[in-house]
Amino acid sequence: MRQAFLTLCLLSAALAPIYVGIVFLGFTPDHHCRSPGVAELSRRCGWSRAEELNYTVPGPGAAGDAFARQCRRYEVDWNQSALGCVDPLAGLAANGSHLPLGPCEDGWVYDTPGSSIVTEFNLVCANSWMLDLFQSSVNVGFFVGSVGIGYVADRFGRKLCLFVTILINATSGVLMAISPTYTWMLIFRLIQGLVSKAGWLISYILITEFVGPSYRRTVGIFYQVAFTVGLLVLAGVAYALPHWRWLQFTVTLPNFCFLLYYWCIPESPRWLISQNKNAKAMRIIRHIAKKNGKPLPASLQSLRPDEEVNEKLDPSFLDLVRTPQIRKRTLILMYNW
Repeated sequence: MRQAFLTLCLLSAALAPIYVGIVFLGFTPDHHCRSPGVAELSRRCGWSRAEELNYTVPGPGAAGDAFARQCRRYEVDWNQSALGCVDPLAGLAANGSHLPLGPCEDGWVYDTPGSSIVTEFNLVCANSWMLDLFQSSVNVGFFVGSVGIGYVADRFGRKLCLFVTILINATSGVLMAISPTYTWMLIFRLIQGLVSKAGWLISYILITEFVGPSYRRTVGIFYQVAFTVGLLVLAGVAYALPHWRWLQFTVTLPNFCFLLYYWCIPESPRWLISQNKNAKAMRIIRHIAKKNGKPLPASLQSLRPDEEVNEKLDPSFLDLVRTPQIRKRTLILMYNW
């Protein structure tokens, strides 16, 4: 099952842009208020970038902290002819801290090339909470999706759930990249959160159910290593693509390729047996044994396709706390997470 393991590890790496993509998608560069007339005055006076900022942007002393420099501007008509090129505000007040300050009514100027959702939707100053909401939405999706996917996967199968989550994740990621407004972007980000972590968990379950108990720890560790590799790749891609929409496209489109796994990844034999679908389970087990060059395990040779049982157990959340042993393990894992 090395083929299935390696292909599913790519899914783990693909979660990295959703999990920590906010670092690049929501990058907040240095910024200051846009003031009409400043650009023309700077051009006429031949100011350097540093001189323009020094003459026209409030310093920390103007309001006691750096907030004034980023979120306040001098209430000055920069088009008036009385302003000189050397310390233009000197004739209006003896000290710049005495000049009235106002909000950034004409937007902001950002000091870094490229773009992020912060620079495109101006998620700074009074709107900075909207960036926190953007990341909170995906975390809420992680929580809800992670709680519900176990029941859904037990009911409908690991393979079906995996490919449904991949399709929804890829589609919502592309729609987020072309969202015209912040609200639509937030909605698609929430949908990504609902299905992406759920798909990651289903992939992990498939990997551990394909191997024996002695290999589960090893494959689990390497599955997490693949996620770390995804983080490293994301940093390189974000460096090459400083515009958030192109970055979002680039990290999302490969997810559509994962749909081809439908012909590569079998259903979990353990789940099929739990659903009394022994015939399908035996076909997959024999295929796996043949691919691995191993004989069929003795414990499974007694399993017969015609030994179907009419009664099967329905999954329930109560199974997590039904016995003292499973209850202890559930609480330990919840605490660790």
